[in-house]
Amino acid sequence: MSRADSIWLGSAFVAGLFAVGIPYWQVSYSNLSLPDTLISLGLLVVVVAATIVRAVGKCRFVPTLLSASAAVPCAVMARVVIDTLRDSTSHNLWPLELIIAVGIGLLASSGGALVGSILALIFRGFSRHDT
Repeated sequence: MSRADSIWLGSAFVAGLFAVGIPYWQVSYSNLSLPDTLISLGLLVVVVAATIVRAVGKCRFVPTLLSASAAVPCAVMARVVIDTLRDSTSHNLWPLELIIAVGIGLLASSGGALVGSILALIFRGFSRHDT
């Protein structure tokens, strides 16, 4: 993997982490309800980030899929760690929270990576005909 690929993939992860995490972290523990709490505009950032990385960054499909999708369970796990430090009885079902977050992250990033792949094919087709 090239340095440029690493930058594209890392940027997608960080953008998704904060876009999903910040709204999720602000919800009180008593109001958390997965997957509903995760489904927000922040998830759209995961889709767009995967699309851009695949189409413009020209990263491979699987690394794009995994990097963008990892942001969602990482945001959930950060919340679990912080809440458990405050109250050790919270998040007793954290493995299920993580499984739900992985599924949501994979769905969002797979859509974005697929759209990005289609756009990359279209752009490559146009550039071949211009020469």
